[in-house]
Amino acid sequence: MASTLLGFAKRFGLLLFCLTWLGLGLFGHDPWKPDEAYTFGLVHHILKTGDWVVPTLAGEPFLERPPLFPATAALFAQATEAWLPAYDGARLASAFYVGLSMLFLLLAGRELYGPNIGALPVLLLIGCLGFLVRAHLLSADNALLCGMALGLYGLALAPRLPLAGGLALGCGIGVAFLGRGLLGPLFLLVTALLLPIFATWRALAYLRALGLALLTLAPWVLVWPLLLYQHSPALFEEWLLIHSVGDLVEFLRYGPESDPFFYLKTLPWFAWPALPIALWTLWAGARGLNGGIAKAGIQLPALLFVVMLVPLSFAADTREVFAQPLLLPLCLLGAAGVDSLRRGSSAALDWFGILTFGLLALALWLAWLALLGGQPVGLASQLQKVHPAYQARFETWAVALSAGFTLLWFALVRPARRSNRRAVLNWAAGITLVWGVAMTLWLPYIDYDKSYRGMMLDLKRVLAQEQGCVASRNVAEAQRALLDFFVDVQTQRVERGPENQCPLLLVQGDASTAPPEGPWQEIWRGTRPDDDREVHRLYRHRESAP
Repeated sequence: MASTLLGFAKRFGLLLFCLTWLGLGLFGHDPWKPDEAYTFGLVHHILKTGDWVVPTLAGEPFLERPPLFPATAALFAQATEAWLPAYDGARLASAFYVGLSMLFLLLAGRELYGPNIGALPVLLLIGCLGFLVRAHLLSADNALLCGMALGLYGLALAPRLPLAGGLALGCGIGVAFLGRGLLGPLFLLVTALLLPIFATWRALAYLRALGLALLTLAPWVLVWPLLLYQHSPALFEEWLLIHSVGDLVEFLRYGPESDPFFYLKTLPWFAWPALPIALWTLWAGARGLNGGIAKAGIQLPALLFVVMLVPLSFAADTREVFAQPLLLPLCLLGAAGVDSLRRGSSAALDWFGILTFGLLALALWLAWLALLGGQPVGLASQLQKVHPAYQARFETWAVALSAGFTLLWFALVRPARRSNRRAVLNWAAGITLVWGVAMTLWLPYIDYDKSYRGMMLDLKRVLAQEQGCVASRNVAEAQRALLDFFVDVQTQRVERGPENQCPLLLVQGDASTAPPEGPWQEIWRGTRPDDDREVHRLYRHRESAP
């Protein structure tokens, strides 16, 4: 009885820990550029028009992303509109997809390594440095991650339960497709086709699972394209040829701008500490330890990692966010090797995490106190120099939560019995502590730096005194989305229609950007707080002057 209660308490504690990590940073700030701003622009269009079929940004079709994530975010925003601003409610979609990713990763780990693996894959994912911020932003990449995790679970399950494995694989490919396009499905399909080189998947049951996966996949890849075609054959053709197949071909095109070593240079910090532990797993297995490497728990994640890494490394576009799905196989491989880590290595990771995150949390506390009270003077002046107009406020709820996170972390790590698994848990707890303090005490300061609200509302005040439409030049997708939300203005882009006759012109540039040629008069200039690298100017055509 006592052991049952203890097991329940541990599972409940893990669930509460994951939910806390998922919730931190979702609420209390405006959409941040670039991904959050343009993604919320798609959500805002759905909320305003009820159009769930054509992704639209500031009045223009935006077919670069299928609609699954914006539609999910719009549903969450509608469900929580009585309690939350639309953008805060929409971010629950990220928590939803990341939470499912963690669940499927947990299930894949148990399928590959048995129930004794516990929550190690999830704790390693939480601890990855590069995952922390992205997981809490309004981004369709979180839907892609969910699809990849579900597909990975399906591949792990297929040899034992082909029916369930095929369903999971087909749905995973479908979620990845409707979440981000063809790249994720391509990775899963190539992995699925290559897996029979290993004995575990060289069976008739696995072939049946693949057939069922194709049947399950069909609705995911047919329903929305058919709806789009019914709405507009021209938009369907644009999506299929330019933004689906065309974008994939262009992405995978190797050229002189490609950096084949980008991810090899990025992953050591982005995937820390999962990457070094995964490398230990492979090294130990190659030496015959832990059952060697000729087993499903090594073969599947290693193959998926290689299938993703090779084309990403030679792609024309290299960005950190594309490394996010690579974390899934790395966390599985890392979980397989945690128990066999040398005690000195796990102890070093443990103490490094405790000292690093403890000192970071202390620094955040001291810096916040300096910003609030002006002492010590040197530190306070440096912080105020970044944003001189910012006024720090004492928020009772933020202080209480930060203090609670700090005390709970201290209670967790102080009496801890040292072990390999405890080192992983302490690392995940430490990164959650720092994120929690940052997203409570420091959230107003960060939002002040990143938000466009003040600038947009000032522009709205000026536009209220003007008449006619607004053209725009060099205004990025994120800013056009925020104009639509904050100002209720959809600009007519000069890049798409230079012949427009709008009496107002909004130009995005920097402090040195030259004014447009012709009889234009600048009537407004705006930036985010203390940011002269991105300057917006509003011009009025002199012939339209009141």
